[in-house]
Amino acid sequence: MTGPLEGIRVLDLSRLLPGPFCSMLLADMGAEVIKVEAPKVGDYIRWWEPRLGTNSGMHVVLNRNKKSLTLNLKTDEGRGIFRKLVETSDVLLEGFRPGVMDKLNLGYETLSKINNRLVYCAISGYGATGDAGKKAGHDINFLALNGLLSYNGTGGKPQVPGVQIADIGGGGLLAAFSILAAIIARERTGEGQFIDISMTDGAMLWNCLRFGNWIADGVVPEPGDSMLNGGFACYNVYETKDGGFMALGALEPQFWSAFCQAVNRRDLDTPEYFKPGDHQQKMIAEVSSIFKTKTREEWVEILKDVDCCCEPVLDLREASGSRLLRERKIIIEMQHENWGSYLQLGNPCKMSKTQGNIHSHAPELGEHTDEILNDLGYSNDSIESLRKRKIV
Repeated sequence: MTGPLEGIRVLDLSRLLPGPFCSMLLADMGAEVIKVEAPKVGDYIRWWEPRLGTNSGMHVVLNRNKKSLTLNLKTDEGRGIFRKLVETSDVLLEGFRPGVMDKLNLGYETLSKINNRLVYCAISGYGATGDAGKKAGHDINFLALNGLLSYNGTGGKPQVPGVQIADIGGGGLLAAFSILAAIIARERTGEGQFIDISMTDGAMLWNCLRFGNWIADGVVPEPGDSMLNGGFACYNVYETKDGGFMALGALEPQFWSAFCQAVNRRDLDTPEYFKPGDHQQKMIAEVSSIFKTKTREEWVEILKDVDCCCEPVLDLREASGSRLLRERKIIIEMQHENWGSYLQLGNPCKMSKTQGNIHSHAPELGEHTDEILNDLGYSNDSIESLRKRKIV
């Protein structure tokens, strides 16, 4: 079984999280992803602690199924090699600030003349247009400027999410979707195109439900003010007797009724459960006292056959060992000749005929340089010369 993107070549110049997450998805689906990295330095995330082998665990997850080519794009010869690669590539992915690639004479206008079928995707914090594009920024800044951070959390104060929403959801995931859309469009038109992904823009769409409420009632959302943000008793996280937590998501009436019946508190089963107001804090306190009477595992056993959308809050170790995720093969075991046995995140896209898979470990820096340059026609002697001159 081959992946659906087999035959698609991606040149990935991105670093850290947004771009590598995007190219990870493409590589899992069979695309040949060539990670182009600066000699000696590479992607910064390689060197962060903690490490698995010589590279960070984050690099191991984000860059599986890829090849690594070291190339000094600050040299004429390095840029010449890169242009040769562009001739036979389908996608170019980069995450620099707008204008950086143009200064290297490797921008879209230049490269599209070499290969007019090239899909060029640029991920940046604020987009390729306007003055803001030149500013530095990280996930927290993008969420601050698109309103999402303003109502995240409880207690009246914005709280930093534990997951990089703009980087992954507004950047990497949206970029992968856009690249595939552009490849489909290319099949009709015969031409590639430029994709401008702003992580601020992309994560703005994650406001869709709260944005819809705001344009309807004019009420500006705040931390902990709604049923989906810690403001309702039926949709909340509760501490148990042993310090564990249970996540209750009994939004619909049938689920709330089932929960109230299971905990022998039918008095809480009123239409008021789904209405905002001061009474919600009293209900939250009541439900909190209920969950405090038993341990997490006791609640799991009590509610295991109750259809009320209540689940234990698992930490990463517990989740990685769960039967659910193991059976779905979203947690898989891999064996490396040097690192030994380790866990890897599997491919979540289950396809009946062209399933993607994890077929190779994350590469060492420059691991595939010789192989790729040999394919371009460079001899081993010429590659050694390039290496001595710090081109690769």
